[in-house]
Amino acid sequence: MFAATADPAATAAVMDSSRKKRDRDDNSVVGLDFEPWSNKRGEILTRYTTTEKLSINLFMGSEKGKAVTTTSAMSEKVRTRLEELDDFEEGSQKELLNLTQQDYVNRIEELNQSLKDAWASDQKVKALKIVIQCSKLLSDTSVIQFYPSKFVLITDILDTFGKLVYERIFSMCVDNRSVLPEHFSPDNVNDTAKETCLNWFFKIASIRELIPRFYVEASILKCNKFLSKTGISECLPRLTFMIRGIGDPLVSVYARAYLCRVGMEVAPHLKESLNKNFFDFLLTFKQIHGDTVQNQLVLQGVELPCYLPLYSPAMDWIFQCVSCHAPEALLTEMMERCKKLGNNALLLNSVMSAFRAEFIATRSMDFIGMIKDCDESGFPKHLLFRSLGLNLALADPPESDQLQILNEAWKVITKLKNPQDYINGADVWVEYTCKHFTKREVNTVLADVIKHMTPDRAFEDSYPQLQSIIKKVIAHFHDFSVLFSVEKFLPFLDMFQKESVRVEVCKCIMEAFIKHQQEPTKDPVILNALLHVCKTMHDSVNALTLEDEKRMLAYLINGFIKMVSFGRDFEQQLSFYVEARSMFCNLEPVLVQLIHSVNRLAMETRKVMKGNHSRKTAAFVRACVAYCFITIPSLVGIFTRLNLYLHSGQVALANQCLSQADAFFKAAISLIPEVPKMINVDGKMRPSESFLLEFLCNFFSTLLIVPDHPEHGVLFLVRELLNVIQDYTWEDSSDDKIRIYTCVLHLLSAMSQETYLYHIDKVDSNDSLYGGDSKFLAENNKLCETVMAQILEHLKALAKEEALKRQSSLGLSFFNSILAHGDLRNNKLNQLSVSLWHLVQRHGCADTRTMVRTLEYIKKQSKQPDMSHLMELALRLPLQTRA
Repeated sequence: MFAATADPAATAAVMDSSRKKRDRDDNSVVGLDFEPWSNKRGEILTRYTTTEKLSINLFMGSEKGKAVTTTSAMSEKVRTRLEELDDFEEGSQKELLNLTQQDYVNRIEELNQSLKDAWASDQKVKALKIVIQCSKLLSDTSVIQFYPSKFVLITDILDTFGKLVYERIFSMCVDNRSVLPEHFSPDNVNDTAKETCLNWFFKIASIRELIPRFYVEASILKCNKFLSKTGISECLPRLTFMIRGIGDPLVSVYARAYLCRVGMEVAPHLKESLNKNFFDFLLTFKQIHGDTVQNQLVLQGVELPCYLPLYSPAMDWIFQCVSCHAPEALLTEMMERCKKLGNNALLLNSVMSAFRAEFIATRSMDFIGMIKDCDESGFPKHLLFRSLGLNLALADPPESDQLQILNEAWKVITKLKNPQDYINGADVWVEYTCKHFTKREVNTVLADVIKHMTPDRAFEDSYPQLQSIIKKVIAHFHDFSVLFSVEKFLPFLDMFQKESVRVEVCKCIMEAFIKHQQEPTKDPVILNALLHVCKTMHDSVNALTLEDEKRMLAYLINGFIKMVSFGRDFEQQLSFYVEARSMFCNLEPVLVQLIHSVNRLAMETRKVMKGNHSRKTAAFVRACVAYCFITIPSLVGIFTRLNLYLHSGQVALANQCLSQADAFFKAAISLIPEVPKMINVDGKMRPSESFLLEFLCNFFSTLLIVPDHPEHGVLFLVRELLNVIQDYTWEDSSDDKIRIYTCVLHLLSAMSQETYLYHIDKVDSNDSLYGGDSKFLAENNKLCETVMAQILEHLKALAKEEALKRQSSLGLSFFNSILAHGDLRNNKLNQLSVSLWHLVQRHGCADTRTMVRTLEYIKKQSKQPDMSHLMELALRLPLQTRA
């Protein structure tokens, strides 16, 4: 009744918040080192499969009419529900035969959905029937290999049911004014909720068959919290005793696993009941080897080595639950109890899978002794050694035992004839070997793996394990000179003959190198090995390779290139770059990195020589410059080429290679007409003009210090660039061409100075070559007039209503350029600036705030020495007010 009157949204929010708090509490009690069931679920479903046909009973619903024979409405409701349950148990089911595994899984998922639908439509009895029906399936072991997976699927439905019941009762305790506290007691629960809870337990108690009654009650174990403080602690032992009535040991052990799972979720502190469950299991363990089981295996044609691993998921879970936070004394007692039982290989494996790694590691030799004593007929010893190895990868055994442990384990592993069994064991013990021994022992292990996996190309079926071995070796050998001196390391890599796998392994090696290599290297062993690895990655690139993959490969190869240094042996360094260019020509980012590296090499040479090149170093830097000039045209990205031409030209200029610098700049100028209107930037098409404007501004800054060629006339590079800009097809709606012309004016203004703003050491710029010659200045002024005419013509073309705002903005920009870079004592320039000022304001589109600040600046500057002419200019610049 409370739930009916509450606001549904508010109630849901309160319940969700409460549920999250409960989840956090459960995690804090169990601990982060406890592996949850959800982690094991997927592995079980993948591992335990079958090709045999399966059967399932589907609930068909009741067809009987229900006669009203009592006077009480409540007793009639109870009678009706009991009759429905009886009807269900009497055969309102349909058996589906000859289902494939996938069909079976689909049917189970349909039942899970049917359960949710029935619950949502308030058909609680139908929901209970579905859960009972599913629980009955857990008594069927006709296809025994599939039983662990069936258990996972069915218990998913039980978990859903348990959650629905709990949330239903919890919702009855919540309204808008109050909510159950985090650790509520039965006293906080109202009578309606308690009655509903008891009703569920009474319904379940009326289920006739043991297995469905056990599972359904276990699924709602948490609901005992609503009834009594000791409800769960009283219920767990009773459920444990109920399991004793299950005759099939496989069914029984999975029932115990489910009880442990539910127990750990709802009451992880009640370890006594879990321990009782465990010791009960030990008492019945001998049934596994009894005549009944043997007869069943004969009927199904299943061998004992295939049957015993079916117990592992359940046993591992039981052992993990019992050993969680258990004291050493209890773990020791459990180990001793397992030791006393005959045919205990299965138990021993679960102990090593579930107990803390530190506990196992400190008793490694004891466990090896127990492994030796085990009967190998049912559970192979190599699986026991594998479980031991997994523990020793997490915790270290006593140092005095380390070599003996490796010898004992490898003695068993190396005798295995089946390649899959062998590689599964070797994969685990390689990590132990790398962790505790030197490259000699690792080399021996790798040689043994090659010996076992090469015949009949067995390695082709074991790439994941071989990859795992490589990763473990790399993870423990951070010194790559030691790693590549392991004789069998490269032959081991040769086993990866499938290209995609080989490339993945190469990527792992390069990632480790980039991460762990602290200092640049010139070690020939490392260089030869990694060049081979990088070449393998590069050669995998084809037309179908994704751009992300290319970027990753280029990043790894570039990381290697950056870590190669021959110190002062610059010629050897350049030879390496030449070889790298020939090997990695299909990855543009690598070629770009090589060009930058060679340019840096040229600048390092200049630094060593302090700018005074000898004949030998001058020839060397020219070789570096030639390398770049040859390589740049092979690149695809047009702005990549433009920027590299400019950068390499600057490097050539810094090293006094004037003709080579001119060649770079001419190449850049000739490339500008090829710039497309749209370019690809991070997968999106963008207009290119803004990028071109940025490049040209940088280019102009460099041209200031480039001396004129004696055979090509005054400012020949600037003239060529202006011709290209003039001929380039600009967008009608764009003003970038005028912005570029404005930048040209800034350049020409700087070129007219007696001494330039900056220079390159030992390079004579035009200020030194011409020395302020009047002919040079006249040419400069003529160019200025030409450029200004282009700007004014464009401003005139913008005298249209839709372009007036652009005209005003560009006019003000041009005015500011004249103010900053022009000589306003020149009458023509002075008059032009006044005209521009009026043009900016003519149509009411001016940025008034900027114009006010500009006029204030002019007045302030007019007070400087030799700037009095600006005062006269300021008087001629009125500010118009808007009406």
